[in-house]
Amino acid sequence: MTIQSDLLARNRTIASSFEHGDLPLLPKLRTVLVICADSRVDPAHIFGLDLGEAVVIRNNGGRVTRAVIEEIATLAVLVSAATEGREHGFNVILIQHTHCGAQRLANPQMQAMLRDKLGIDVSQYAITDQASDLLGDITRLSNALEVPDTIIVSALLYDVSTGTVQAIAPEKSLGDWRADPAAIGSENVV
Repeated sequence: MTIQSDLLARNRTIASSFEHGDLPLLPKLRTVLVICADSRVDPAHIFGLDLGEAVVIRNNGGRVTRAVIEEIATLAVLVSAATEGREHGFNVILIQHTHCGAQRLANPQMQAMLRDKLGIDVSQYAITDQASDLLGDITRLSNALEVPDTIIVSALLYDVSTGTVQAIAPEKSLGDWRADPAAIGSENVV
């Protein structure tokens, strides 16, 4: 049996009792999770999420990249359109994890290889210290003026060894983060 046929068989089992065809477009928790693509950090398992509760954006390291900024800005426009302008914000929770493979992107030889062979510059997304890197990602979001002030941003760190999550930065509107950019520092680490 191939992986695809195995997954299709699993889907047939799930689809046979599927009862979620009427879920609303907007997620119940009004939340977007930005998290690493690592298979050990599935947000449904970490937070006990059900289908339709949150939007999940996954990439290497769970970093705020240009693509993530564009996704969040686009989602803000879609939310406003879907609610006929009644809602302008939602939660964005940035999540990194311990023992992340993306920490290898901090290696200058790895960066040079990716740049030379693939034309990809990963230097600004290298993980060196999760807490400070998460705060740096809040700064990156704060500097992205296409993302509305009404977005609520926070940061968490998941420990793959214990299954526990630690708050790194409190929930604050992007407008508040922007109003006091000096506050995006170690003094805000929860």
